[in-house]
Amino acid sequence: MESRDIKRLREGDEAAFRLVYDEFSERVYRLAFRFLKDAEQSEEIVQEVFLNLWLSREKLDVNGNMWLYLYVIGKRLCLNILREVHRSDDLFKRLLVNIKEANNSTEEKIIAADIERLADEIVSRLPKQQQLIFRLSRTEGLSHQQIAQKLHISPNTVKNHIVEALKTLRAHLKYSDLIYFIIFIFL
Repeated sequence: MESRDIKRLREGDEAAFRLVYDEFSERVYRLAFRFLKDAEQSEEIVQEVFLNLWLSREKLDVNGNMWLYLYVIGKRLCLNILREVHRSDDLFKRLLVNIKEANNSTEEKIIAADIERLADEIVSRLPKQQQLIFRLSRTEGLSHQQIAQKLHISPNTVKNHIVEALKTLRAHLKYSDLIYFIIFIFL
């Protein structure tokens, strides 16, 4: 999202608002769903986030990060709902059921595939030796010792390459809403 679009949004341009909605509504939904595991509540969060954006548009920083702004609003709204869930046994039981159902859903599989694709892209940009060692470790499941023997290098060198590869992954995913999943996939 460019600063001129944010400026237009600040001025009340509905077309600019539609641009923001089209670009970010699905990401806001996925964020909410990740917290709440409930499609209806996640859709409500999307509506609240964009209502909040519209009502507060004049306060937007023209050079700001729109996704970060929407992320903070969405996360705050989700946490508010989770606080309510914590106070209610019925809501808590409903959340547990939704979590079980969501873990088997197609949506979760799609998200996991997107994460894997993104991680593969990042790994493919690593230096060749680091890439090879990382793939041997994470994809083929070889131990540091096995990799060291296979490549005729020390286990410490293997460890250092893996540590550096993980640092690179984290750095590239730092501002992505996928950072929470990368720990699950690679560690």
